[in-house]
Amino acid sequence: MSEQGARRGQEDDWWRQLYGEDGADGGADAGGGGAAGDAARSGAAPAAGTPSGAGPAHVGPADAADTLDERVASVLRTVGPPGWGDRDRPPPQPTPADAPDRAAPAGDASDRATPPGPAPDRPVPAQPVPDRPAPDRPAPPRGETPTVPVSPAEPPTRRVPVPPPPPSEPIPLKATGPGAPPPAPVVTYIGDRPPTYEAEPAALPAADPAALDELVPDTALEGARYGSLTLRAASQRGDSARYRGEVRRDALLTARFGAGRHALILVAVATGRPAVEGAHRAARDACGWIGSAVGRSCTQLAEDIRADRRGDLKAGLQRLTDRSYGKLRARALERGGPPEQYTAALRCLLLPADPDCRTRVFFGVGAGGLFRLRDGAWTDLEPVATDHGASAPTPATEARPGPGLPHGPGLPHGPGTAEYPVRPEPFLFHAAFARPGDALLLCSTGLAEPLRQEPAFAAHLAAQWSTPEPPGLVPFLATAQVRAKGHAKDRTAVAVWEA
Repeated sequence: MSEQGARRGQEDDWWRQLYGEDGADGGADAGGGGAAGDAARSGAAPAAGTPSGAGPAHVGPADAADTLDERVASVLRTVGPPGWGDRDRPPPQPTPADAPDRAAPAGDASDRATPPGPAPDRPVPAQPVPDRPAPDRPAPPRGETPTVPVSPAEPPTRRVPVPPPPPSEPIPLKATGPGAPPPAPVVTYIGDRPPTYEAEPAALPAADPAALDELVPDTALEGARYGSLTLRAASQRGDSARYRGEVRRDALLTARFGAGRHALILVAVATGRPAVEGAHRAARDACGWIGSAVGRSCTQLAEDIRADRRGDLKAGLQRLTDRSYGKLRARALERGGPPEQYTAALRCLLLPADPDCRTRVFFGVGAGGLFRLRDGAWTDLEPVATDHGASAPTPATEARPGPGLPHGPGLPHGPGTAEYPVRPEPFLFHAAFARPGDALLLCSTGLAEPLRQEPAFAAHLAAQWSTPEPPGLVPFLATAQVRAKGHAKDRTAVAVWEA
């Protein structure tokens, strides 16, 4: 036999010994393993130096089961690290330094002394397999490392389930980071204590089924923008009227006459006499009549404002005001009441829509307020009365219309014409030039009194209305209705911002 053939025979003998190809028993009954077994089957004598009988001692017990698991275990015991393939003992685990009471299982020292792989010139003895039935589990797929069972001495590590992450917090509508400004506190009143009455309406005014058109809402709100001006107007019942269920005595009228650059805007605010029946009707009539008079003369008034003819403006507006109060006096006589009761304080603003005209005209009669907000500070623009008395009534013969004609816009005639003045107080007139950034405020007595008497109230309004952009209708109303103790009258505010 050649050297190559002898080497191949040795390799075949090694594989037969490894996999036990001589039979399931692999013992003397099957003829042994390796070359001795082949010789027994062929009838030839065994080779010299080869023991006869049961075959090599390192093959294992004769009753070892020839299964796929046993073959895999045999391969692991042969080519793997020490201890692999032994089902009763896992590979040695490293003992932590802080656990000296963990001793290595018996036999680990001899296993660690065994080289991990077979020597090229001698076979590696296989570890004995105990006589026990193979476990009923499938073999691991080819190419994968089998799972090593956990030693009974060490209980398996318990895996604690990880709780799911908490739901994410909702995204705030406003920035809340370190650089975000803190929210401004809501101011409902000025002073060290709240006013006596409640802030919200409590009772509704009594209604007449036959005169439902005379009902007045609790709050009126209006706004507009023309050219360089922005208008905001609000009128509401005072705390006292809301508590007692009284009607709002303040009346508000906003009207536009004409169109385009020639349009003229009128804002009228009237307040009826306190504790007088029908005072809200007198305030509404005063606004309506002055509005009709200005509307009929809007073209001439707009020309006078653009040309800055203040003398003509004052004379014409005084005449229109006197006619309106004359109608109030006549209405009082028709109702059978004293004319001095059926009247109202009247204050008006004329605002041209022409962006090139910045003249703002104020006129009126009675108590109220006219202020200008410039650079965060208030200036009282209340004009000084020039006529210290009411204008003389026109004789009845001059005001009496011809036969078959209705009463004209002149002063009324009839008994009592010369007994009562046309206007209860002097006529007021003021014309001002508006600068960009200014805010002009026209208001009734209910807002003018706290603005003049309460510095904290005036400072709050100045801070709220000194913004680069004019406020909207709702923020404007919220600022105008801030309360102050001792001031519970109706409030009407008309503000004009100049761009």
